[in-house]
Amino acid sequence: MKAVVVGLGYVGLSNAVLLAQHNEVIGVDISQERVDALNNRKSPIIDQELSQYLADKQLNLSASTDLNVSVVDADYVIISTPTDYNEKTNFFDTSSVKDIISRVIKREPRACIVIKSTIPVGFVDDVRHHFKTNAIIYSPEFLREGQALKDNLYPSRIVVGEKSERAEVFASLLAEGANKRDIKLLFTGTREAEAIKLFSNTYLAMRVAFFNELDSYAIAGQIDSKAIIEGISLDPRIGDHYNNPSFGYGGYCLPKDTKQLLANYNTVPQNIIRAIVEANSTRKDFLANLILDKKPKKVGIFRLVMKAGSDNFRQSSIQGIMKRLKAKGIEVVVYEPELKKATFFNSHVVTDLNDFKENVDIILSNRMAPELYDVKAKVFTRDLFGED
Repeated sequence: MKAVVVGLGYVGLSNAVLLAQHNEVIGVDISQERVDALNNRKSPIIDQELSQYLADKQLNLSASTDLNVSVVDADYVIISTPTDYNEKTNFFDTSSVKDIISRVIKREPRACIVIKSTIPVGFVDDVRHHFKTNAIIYSPEFLREGQALKDNLYPSRIVVGEKSERAEVFASLLAEGANKRDIKLLFTGTREAEAIKLFSNTYLAMRVAFFNELDSYAIAGQIDSKAIIEGISLDPRIGDHYNNPSFGYGGYCLPKDTKQLLANYNTVPQNIIRAIVEANSTRKDFLANLILDKKPKKVGIFRLVMKAGSDNFRQSSIQGIMKRLKAKGIEVVVYEPELKKATFFNSHVVTDLNDFKENVDIILSNRMAPELYDVKAKVFTRDLFGED
């Protein structure tokens, strides 16, 4: 098979590498830097398995910025471009997905287009009608930042939003590249697949919000949050996973996916979905006020990235705390080795860790790090279990 993967972020790169073990794959991106990195067998993002596979595995993989040339004779074209949430329209910005669909249909109409980007419920039906084609299907991704390829090598499930031979072939290509055997394959309607993605991420956000609100209650009542969480997590129906308090849920997916699902409920009564969206802001307000009560003159932000082993700090929860403190006139400095700028949101970026630790009153860290053990008394974190 020949597959073209458009968009070389976490989703696109991991799919490209997975499929290139047994198929011809061309990765397409508007960034010449990413294309050059991939052609030089270097991962343009931080992901241990991606870097290892690019360096060590025999992959039939190349990259290009030219979509029109790349898609010729493609069996599958996988779209994995960003679909950021537009606060003004209350909808994902799907313009890049639509643009690629239009170009692929004109250039290689026989190709099956598989959307991997997160999309609103009903999107595939809409674009099929708009472009007068049934060549488009949806297959959601369930990946963690920094472990994208690992999650494709050992997938919890493979979902394809169509019950057809081409859907089964595509699912088999993903399964063939995986290390895990006996993978659960689920073939659904298009809207069901779109909803599976949004509801999955909203449930994860709900779980984060639940344990964060438990933690807020414990702080306010001066009781042991960790003991409460350990006690309720012993119930096997709840489990001891995804239960570590934080500054809020963040990253590229959860904030936007919960808002998109809420928008999809515009004509359907609901209470929980809106509460999940609003809970994240409430948590940040609560923690920011706790920090302000300490009356710091200078606050240090230790890392903007969402988690260890990641280089992504889009919508990271610590930024919400940072902005609230700055709005109250608190001086904020940032320590973030992955940031190549002198300032971030008009705050000075510090590159010397020792200088950073010595010259702030409080250090905010969403997750505790070994580098901060020597100044533990200065650190404000809600990391109770030492894990993401």
